[in-house]
Amino acid sequence: MDFKSAISHFKTITRHRHQVMIHCAKAGILRQGLFHDLSKYSPTEFVQGAKYYVGTRSPNELEREDLGYSLAWMHHKGRNRHHFEYWTDYNPKTKQQEPVKMPLKYVAEMFCDRVAASKIYQGENYTQDMPLRYFMKGKARRRIHPETAALLEKLLKILAVKGEDAAFGYLRHLLRRNKEY
Repeated sequence: MDFKSAISHFKTITRHRHQVMIHCAKAGILRQGLFHDLSKYSPTEFVQGAKYYVGTRSPNELEREDLGYSLAWMHHKGRNRHHFEYWTDYNPKTKQQEPVKMPLKYVAEMFCDRVAASKIYQGENYTQDMPLRYFMKGKARRRIHPETAALLEKLLKILAVKGEDAAFGYLRHLLRRNKEY
């Protein structure tokens, strides 16, 4: 890890966190936004992120290519409930790890995170359909609870077609109702 890549990585993850905070405020979950992705500053995640930082791809992908796994990602997904990968558990009937339905507040944060990531990594090329396109690209291989996937896809479609105000408005409506989705 060199100093320049460490600074660049720090700036990228900090810009991303700030964008997520803005989105979480729009969704009505500011507290979650304030605590979003703090684990990225931990040595386990930050050192690997800086070591594999190139600015155009996820450091986790490069670490995975190099080592066959990403220690940073395993650490991250195990501590951040807004990642659907966190929400797997042993099913006593099937005796396998299976996705479980995420609580609404974490689906909301996941939506904010995905939109922010698209904005940060696409920069001036960002369009509001990009988060949906990215989601759809990985749909066939993703292991996520069907109801969670359906809600996230619905939010991303609202964003793509009607824009941010409509998507965040719908999300605030769901959160105010405080009911299951």
